[in-house]
Parts: sequence; structure tokens; C-alpha cells
Amino acid sequence: MKKILQYLFEYKTLTRQQACSILKEISKGIYSESEVASFVTVFLMRSITIDEMKGFQQALLELCVPVTLDGYDVLDIVGTGGDGKNTFNISTLSCFIVAATGQKVVKHGNYGATSVSGASNAMENLGYEFSNDTGKLKKELDECNFCFLHAPMFHPALKAVAPVRKHLGIRTFFNMMGPLVNPCFTVKRMIGVYNLEVARLYRYILENEPNNFSIIHSLDGYDEISLTADTRVITKNGEKTYDAFYLGKRSVEPSDLYGGNTAEEASKLFLKILKGRGSWAQNAVVLANASLGLKTATGKDYDECYAACAESLDSGKALNNFTRLMEMQ
Repeated sequence: MKKILQYLFEYKTLTRQQACSILKEISKGIYSESEVASFVTVFLMRSITIDEMKGFQQALLELCVPVTLDGYDVLDIVGTGGDGKNTFNISTLSCFIVAATGQKVVKHGNYGATSVSGASNAMENLGYEFSNDTGKLKKELDECNFCFLHAPMFHPALKAVAPVRKHLGIRTFFNMMGPLVNPCFTVKRMIGVYNLEVARLYRYILENEPNNFSIIHSLDGYDEISLTADTRVITKNGEKTYDAFYLGKRSVEPSDLYGGNTAEEASKLFLKILKGRGSWAQNAVVLANASLGLKTATGKDYDECYAACAESLDSGKALNNFTRLMEMQ
């Protein structure tokens, strides 16, 4: 690792193959936490290159425990995290709303490294049992249109760096990698990112893949549709900016998105919103994210998707779907 660090400290960048090889070595646990922390810190001091991102992605996908879901049309709604906003679990809630419209969702997530409650914190606290058993996951998809993939169970490299990420407590390039390495290779994706530079890196990586995608960024720094500002949306067809009134029928304040001080508070808020007791602003934000996710998966008109998602939440379908999933655990 010393030679690698000296090379990087000279402002040099890695080739795709070098990046792939180094991350594979990290996953084997041959480096100390301080060495891994030093390596990760390099990419906090300069922008990551496309070749480096592709190399890290290649390593994670080659090492992962794959989930074979041939014949399933599936979507993931996921954010990079690391925006420092401490919002409630918007993307995970959106997934349940979309699943109750009939669209199958394979949510890939992890514990929060820079926030109080990541997707895995929320799912675990709510009673979901993590598994990499394909039979269990398929049964959940068949009966509830939803299953959850806890990243460390599928990615040994992510498990190896988890302590370092937690101790650092700041955004690292692993935040950027998570949405790109869903172990279900055929997944369609709506990905929220924390800045436009990362959004365009994602576009370069995803534009040649066969599956549909949407990359979203709220222009005031959120890695999701926040409705606190305009949202930039990038797809295979180009880029477009949408205002809050188009996406959510209203704008909201940052305080409306607060996720709580503890993972337990976040879980209570999750259930409150899913039960239809959320504030107007909370519901609007969740529905906006769910609707664009559904549009990404189906190609349907946004207003049609919004109506379907609103009916999913308002009728209690999303809650019933969630309840049925938890009863299967």
C-alpha cells in the first residue's frame, strides 16, 4: 500500500485495472485500517476519474454474491448518501410505494455511514431479516413486489471497509459506488447524487448499459428530489431541470425533511408516513421520488405515475404490502 499511496500523493491517477486490483486486495483484508483510511482520503482531496470509478465498480461486481432474478422486471431507488442533510428514509419509503403499484423493487442499501439512519438501519429496526438466499428474495418479490439487499452480505469489499467508513464518518467514494453495484445485474435504477459532477460521472458509466436509469440531484445539495429547490434529472435522453411544483405539486422547507436524532426515531417516522399520518410536505417528497422511480421503470407519463403512487399511499396499499413483507420474516 505504501507504493500505491506514494504514487497517488504525486497527483497521479489509477487506470481502470489498477483501481480494480487495489479494491480486490482491500476486500481480502490484507491492509490495515489506517492504510485503507489513507487510500480513501485521497479521493476526498481530488475528484475521482471515470477509469477509477469503472475499476472500483468492476471489482465490486466481480467479487459480489450475485442475485439471479431472470424474468423479473425490477427497479432500485437509491441515493449515494453523504449529502449531510439527515433526511428521513425517503428512497426506502418510495420503494414501498412503488412496489404497491405493482412494480417489483429490489432495493440495495447499507447502514448509514454519514447519517443517523441508512436504508439498512431502517429495514433492520422495522423487523426485516437480511439474507442473500435467492429463494427467500424471490418469494418476497412474488408476494410483496419488494426485497432488500443488505450490501455487506453481497459485497465482501464493503464489509471490509465498513469500520473505516464508520470511524471516518464522512462521505467517501464508497458512497458513490453503492448505487452502481446492485448485485441484481438487470435492475433499472433511479439514483440520487449529492452534486452534479458525480451525476455526470454516473451518466458516463450508465449510458451504455441496457437498462433504463434516471440520475437526480436537487440543486441545493440533496441526493434526492427534496422539493426544496429545482431538481436536475439526467436520463439516456439528456438532462432537464424540473421545479418543485411540477414534481411534488408544492415546495417544502428543509426542516420538513428532518429524519430524527436516532435510528429509532427515524423508524417511527418511517412508519408514521407509511401509515398515512405524515405531513403534507413529507408525503409530497416521498410521492415525487416514487413517481419518478415508477416512470423510470415503466416509461409512463409522470402524472400517471404520480396518480398511481398517490393511490398506493393514500389507500393503504403500501402499508399493507409492507406489513405482509414483515410477516414473512
